[in-house]
Amino acid sequence: METERERVREFFAAKAVGWEKRFPDDEPAYAAAVAELALRPGQSALDAGCGTGRALPQLRAAVGPAGVVIGADLTPEMLDEATVLGRHRAGALIEADSARLPLRDGCLDAVFAAGLLHHLSDAAAGLREFARVTRPGGRLALFHPIGRAALAARRGHTLREDDVRAKPNLPRLLTAAGWELTLYDDAEHRYLAVATRVG
Repeated sequence: METERERVREFFAAKAVGWEKRFPDDEPAYAAAVAELALRPGQSALDAGCGTGRALPQLRAAVGPAGVVIGADLTPEMLDEATVLGRHRAGALIEADSARLPLRDGCLDAVFAAGLLHHLSDAAAGLREFARVTRPGGRLALFHPIGRAALAARRGHTLREDDVRAKPNLPRLLTAAGWELTLYDDAEHRYLAVATRVG
């Protein structure tokens, strides 16, 4: 029986080549979301579920040459496309499940996750894993370059009350995982939730 992890990998593997050509105007939204992490030179950041590594150049610009940038993705084809696009020059690319990161506790200053949370089979566990690898005071950005309602309309879906990204659900999940929600913006042009690691 195929697992959720395998289904996600197969879905993105088939779409990896040319992925960014489908969304050519997203770069300013990515840059604005990365800016909300308030990274400083010399710090460390992870792009969890990095796909083609679209956020890696912005993360590198924020932490500078002395900082650490990592892009982790479950799908090797996405990482291959990231390399073709030159994103490996902005950060180290690793094949890894974002719910089981091969990183030590508290090693990061920030985690950026674009379009990832709803793909995790256990969102609560994923948020706990992001908290594990982030130092107290570090930040998490959950991002999508289009808001939930606009995305649902584009796909012919309706918004679901049990969506982990919805404002009634997300703060509780974040708090239980060791985060404090500090910004929530679900507008037409973007979805962005920023949280700070407590403890």
